[in-house]
Amino acid sequence: MPPRPSAAPSREQRHRRILAALAGDPTVRISALATEFGVSAETVRRDIEALSRAGAVRRTYGGASVTHAAVQPVFHERERIAVAERARIGAAAAALVTPGAALMIDAGSTTAHLARALAARGFTGTVLTNSLAVAEACTAAPGIRILLCPGELYSVESAVYGAETQAFLARFNADIAFLGASGLTEEGISDVESRAAWVKRAMLARAGRRVLLMDAGKFGMAHLERVAGLDALTELVTDTLPPPPIAAALAREKVRVILAPPSLG
Repeated sequence: MPPRPSAAPSREQRHRRILAALAGDPTVRISALATEFGVSAETVRRDIEALSRAGAVRRTYGGASVTHAAVQPVFHERERIAVAERARIGAAAAALVTPGAALMIDAGSTTAHLARALAARGFTGTVLTNSLAVAEACTAAPGIRILLCPGELYSVESAVYGAETQAFLARFNADIAFLGASGLTEEGISDVESRAAWVKRAMLARAGRRVLLMDAGKFGMAHLERVAGLDALTELVTDTLPPPPIAAALAREKVRVILAPPSLG
């Protein structure tokens, strides 16, 4: 067993780096990852098994491969992946909000972290959301007016979708729309769920600032449905600088990239 150096990545950091590696290469080898991380092959094997149970990767002989473009882990499983990174992103996004703002917040694990950060800051303002998790998190702050979209409940995402959801959103204007997505490439943002893609488009159409929240493990991943091009965004909040091709495409569309500060803990 190779010795674990003092700077060896934590479990959550390894999970994020495995997903980031798969974004650039459809398959990765356990032996290569063990060498890169300075840990045992058995440690990496357990990491891949955990990601496989969550639906984020597929186990292969000696390594892992990406999942299909139309598949992603359900909401409660995604909540256990890259938790620290998503919490940092949520906190950085919350810092963009001023008191009294009207926000649209998309359903997703990272946007749920944003809602928790807003509540912790004592935000006073309005939140329109299709996410049960976002709405529940906002109840912790009495100064938040919560408008929960109508629609058909999709239990695996803890959110509502459909024509009623989109029509409801079209009635309102927001200062900022905060969105998550399954992947980001030079062509834009994509998602595995058509129902989610339509809600995201509805929110993008109703807000002056349009902010994507995304951890680095999703960079370079193109999923089933293209939601919008990069020109639909005004900002990206993430934990790591995007790869050069994506960074260049974001710069061309004048999308501001905001890096979440490192954790102090």
